[in-house]
Amino acid sequence: MTIDAPETQIVTTWKVACDGGEGALGHPRVWLTIPHDTGYVECGYCDKKFVIDREHAHDDH
Repeated sequence: MTIDAPETQIVTTWKVACDGGEGALGHPRVWLTIPHDTGYVECGYCDKKFVIDREHAHDDH
């Protein structure tokens, strides 16, 4: 059995929602805020990593 690496998604907003993307097999929707200093955040449920595209990011401050 192989275990897939957690998915990484490049995003342009500093606040993202994650629900596992598996429909009934997913998890409750959570909102995550990407810290400006690290440029990424990982979902506590599914370990999906959201990485900000700083060049195209929408500043939400």
